[in-house]
Amino acid sequence: MVAVNPQPTSEPSARIERQSLHDAIVTRLRDMIIEGHLVPGTRINEGQIGAQLGVSRTPLREAIKYLASEGLVELVPSRGAVVKSFGAKEVLDMIEVIRTLEQFAGTRACQLATNNGIGAIRDLHDEMLACYRSGDRLRYYKLNQAIHSGIVALADNAALSDVHGMLQTRLKRIRFIGHEGPEKWASAVAEHEEMIAALEARDPDRLSAILGRHLTLAWERVKDSLRP
Repeated sequence: MVAVNPQPTSEPSARIERQSLHDAIVTRLRDMIIEGHLVPGTRINEGQIGAQLGVSRTPLREAIKYLASEGLVELVPSRGAVVKSFGAKEVLDMIEVIRTLEQFAGTRACQLATNNGIGAIRDLHDEMLACYRSGDRLRYYKLNQAIHSGIVALADNAALSDVHGMLQTRLKRIRFIGHEGPEKWASAVAEHEEMIAALEARDPDRLSAILGRHLTLAWERVKDSLRP
């Protein structure tokens, strides 16, 4: 009888656990930036944040580097990691590009999307409304952004999704403060109600116009809170 040498096996569980830790740290830091707990322009104190999250410096630094690749953090010589601060002109430039991308995507989505694809956006919208009613701003915001990304995805254009995703990530904190205050939040919700209605009607001109107005008003809602 010939002995068979067992082949070395991989350890997927260990890799998954490590990746999950990385994702968890990235998500928590990103949320802290979005909600303003880490203020734009301030240095990220690795010792303090590591103790707060209960993680060592190595995975924390990996997470910070990842956020730097997203444009939410800057790695500054002699200062370390600093939360990215955008001026008004930078924000307006990005919002104008996002507006153009989403208007194009909305038109394409009305033409190309499957009924299931549009139904998935409706599900996100309904869940977002539930968060609005319960006052869960962070969860509402994440669903809001998922709706915008979802409409872009329905256009079935990978390059479009890549550029849109990059800019949307950089504007996470800015878009979040656009919902501060009951009046601003209610206005944003009303615009989303119009948006989903136009998408379900597959009306490209109407959806494009609503998205354009929505992004223009998004700028109006945040511009006074930005440095020149």
